[in-house]
Amino acid sequence: MLNCVVIDDEPLARGILEDYLRRLPFVGSIHPFETARAALAYCKNHEADVLFLDIEMPEMNGIAFLNRIADAALPHPPITVFTTAYRDYAFEGFELGVIDFLLKPISYPRFLLAMEKIRDFLALKDQNANIEENPAEAPLGSVFVKSGVQRIKLNFDEVTHIQGLKDYAIIYTNTGKIVLKGSIKFMYDIFPKNRFLRVHKSFIVAVSKISRIERNRLVVNGNQIPVGRNYKDEVEQVLLNRKR
Repeated sequence: MLNCVVIDDEPLARGILEDYLRRLPFVGSIHPFETARAALAYCKNHEADVLFLDIEMPEMNGIAFLNRIADAALPHPPITVFTTAYRDYAFEGFELGVIDFLLKPISYPRFLLAMEKIRDFLALKDQNANIEENPAEAPLGSVFVKSGVQRIKLNFDEVTHIQGLKDYAIIYTNTGKIVLKGSIKFMYDIFPKNRFLRVHKSFIVAVSKISRIERNRLVVNGNQIPVGRNYKDEVEQVLLNRKR
């Protein structure tokens, strides 16, 4: 059962998320807050599983709030979803370990997708999976993932993109997801550079899976992936060479 915190200075937006959460049988408690300051005090003294966080708020905005949460070094920091009316702000949140963003007005189907992503992450995280580095029997173009006593071959061709989430990485494939213990930098060192491109502090994509670029984002297998400012020139050059 998930303990969820909702932070938004707009009563209507806060109420919508409360209503959505009440419909889910796996949500145990909901704690709404009008200010980030009040929510910060709660999170320092209570363990929250999921945080729905608005960005534009008076006194302390959502990004400042997440920085304060990081400074507090909570033993079990909440999984965070940004809720915002500003798409460009939302992409900045990925650098702070946000798992997803919901663009206002938030529809119930889109909200359910975010909750599915959260539940998948929590379930897969408990499997404590790791990549085995260069085992002798690993064929070219793949790595082995170890989860408990199981060893699973992961073909690079199956991977669409990778998202870094604090100390974990979510590997998205054509058929599902794998959550691994390890940083996004570690994953970038493992995956071949001629096939995978780091496009953001928190994202790696398979070049062959990019369908199009839209301003500061890529579309990969139907997913919108942000392009960080420091990576934009390299991304554009790789895509230009791909067209030749």
